[in-house]
Amino acid sequence: MSTFQKISKDLKNRLDKKRYTHTLSVADTAACMAMRFDEDPYRAYLAGLLHDIDFEMYPEQHCIKAPELLREAGAEEELIHAICSHGYGIACDVKPEHEMEKVLFAVDELTGLVGAAARMRPSRSVMDMEVSSLKKKFKDKKFAAGCSRDVIREGAETLGWTLEELMEKTILAMRSCEESVNKEVEN
Repeated sequence: MSTFQKISKDLKNRLDKKRYTHTLSVADTAACMAMRFDEDPYRAYLAGLLHDIDFEMYPEQHCIKAPELLREAGAEEELIHAICSHGYGIACDVKPEHEMEKVLFAVDELTGLVGAAARMRPSRSVMDMEVSSLKKKFKDKKFAAGCSRDVIREGAETLGWTLEELMEKTILAMRSCEESVNKEVEN
C-alpha cells in the first residue's frame, strides 16, 4: 500500500463524505496545477491531502494544531509550511510563498465553490461546467456561503491571475480528476 493510499484510507475513516471529497479534490487539483508550474505533483498532492488534517479534531485551531500533528508524523518543514499557508489570513499568519502554496491557498476555497456548483447542476458534474455559470454562483453570496470569495480573489491576485483564469484552471483540473475522486469516495 502506497503512502497516498494509507493516508487516504485514514482520512476516509475519519472524515465525513463531504470533507473527504473536498480533501481529494484539493489534492488532485493542486497536483494537476503543480505540473503546470513544473513543481513536484507528489508534494502538491500530499499537501492537498493533508491540508485539513486538524480541521475535524480542532476546528477552532485549524492550521494552528497542524504543525504539531504533522511533526509527530515525521513531515518535513517545507510540507508543514505549505499546509499551514492555505489558512493564511483566515486561521493563521503563515503566508504562502511558493507557487504551489499560492495554488493551495487559492484552490482550497474555490474547489469548495466549484463542488457545490457541480452538485446543483443536472449532471452533478464539473464536466459540463463553464466559467460563466461559476461566476454567477460566485456573485451570489448566499450560495456556498462558507467559501470565502475574498480568499478566492486574493488567491487569484497572489498567483498573478485574473479570477476567470483561476476559475478556468480549477474547473479543468477538477474535470481531470472527477472520476477518480468519485470512485475513491464510493469505494
